[in-house]
Amino acid sequence: MLKVFTYIRRSLKKSFDNIRNERLKYNLLQAIPFWVGSVITGVFAVMYAKIFAWGEKLLELIINWHDWMIFIIAPIGFVLSWWLVKEFAPYAKGSGIPQVMAAVELANPKEHRKINHLLSIKIIFFKILSSVILVIGGGAVGREGPTIQIAGSVFRKVNEFLPDWWPKISKKNMIMTGAAAGLAAAFNTPLGGIVFAVEELSKTHINYFKTALFTAVIIAGLTAQTLAGSYLYLGYPKTSDISLTVMFPIILVAGISGILASQLSVLMLKITKWKKRLKTDKAHIIFLVISALIIASIAYFISREVLGSGKEIMERVLFTSNKHEEWYIPILRMLGPALSFTSGGAGGIFAPALTAGASIGSVISGIIHLSPHETNVVILGGMVAFLTGITRAPFTSAIIVLEMTDRHSLIFHLMLAGMVSSIVSLLVSRHSLYDVIKVNFLSEIRNQKN
Repeated sequence: MLKVFTYIRRSLKKSFDNIRNERLKYNLLQAIPFWVGSVITGVFAVMYAKIFAWGEKLLELIINWHDWMIFIIAPIGFVLSWWLVKEFAPYAKGSGIPQVMAAVELANPKEHRKINHLLSIKIIFFKILSSVILVIGGGAVGREGPTIQIAGSVFRKVNEFLPDWWPKISKKNMIMTGAAAGLAAAFNTPLGGIVFAVEELSKTHINYFKTALFTAVIIAGLTAQTLAGSYLYLGYPKTSDISLTVMFPIILVAGISGILASQLSVLMLKITKWKKRLKTDKAHIIFLVISALIIASIAYFISREVLGSGKEIMERVLFTSNKHEEWYIPILRMLGPALSFTSGGAGGIFAPALTAGASIGSVISGIIHLSPHETNVVILGGMVAFLTGITRAPFTSAIIVLEMTDRHSLIFHLMLAGMVSSIVSLLVSRHSLYDVIKVNFLSEIRNQKN
């Protein structure tokens, strides 16, 4: 294998040496790593999506076979997911977005070697394995945040494999571009990927890597579409014939969603802080078993909607006549992620946050008796608002929901929901969940000796 790589490198060098136009040669050499990383990211994103969907389907089949099986598979899934991360890839736990944010900050001459803790081939493997096991066990997690860490790892490895004669490419730009490409491929939302890189990750002037960013997002998205087909993450909800007065329920839902999302973030951070007091593996396992049994009991006695990423809930309330959830479903869709995200296994909060927001919009729309089309608009506003309350990235949240439903006529409604949520979230906590976790990761890594 090493001989093959050596041969390829020599052949590439010989080919580029034959190019007489130095400017063209330099631009090509700068662009190719981003293109390669984007294609690989698209392949991984589609593969991961299919495996994750298989995991959710397997959970459904098991419960439909015998619903009491949830009391067996939930504790096994939670403990096994945590153990794999703990033993083999500690920084594969959780979402993956805080890890990428931390890696961007570590991408400097003094600390760049520490990025290996956060982005690596090992991370990719255990991120996928742990998150799929957790979702089979009923964990309320998503795959979108993990896809971003996977993409960041891919782009970092592509950068590392470049030969010495290749023009140097900024590690920070590669990681940020990889994260944007990962989000674009996960949701099939190219604009969302670009806005995410600018709003959530970038402290560098966008002009320095805008071409690489744009092309990487496009290539990753096209690769994913080639393998999975052209699709929308959710579809085309009907939102025609709505009046301007729908803005008032949107503001109401956005305010409630923003406060609840921030409260959920605070709760998850408190659970994570409390878990540090658990000094032994036995104590961690007891905590995980209790968490799993709580989720299993809710699924068995109350509602299965506490399980999984929740995408089927979004699809039902947006595309069927069954639009109004029971009042307690938003509570379950926050409790599930709170216990799953803090388990120590891998799994994201993006999709669960969107589901929680959708359920809040659904409940309130039913209370105030909105029309089906107005209900859809308010549900979409709740999705944007809850995701904003978690990420504190209102424009990213609005663009993602806009692109995943192709409802461009609602851009102002969705941006309003994001801005209201962003403001009210500050009443609960100044910092986002991702920011706090990122700081914790940086503190841990910088305090390590190697």
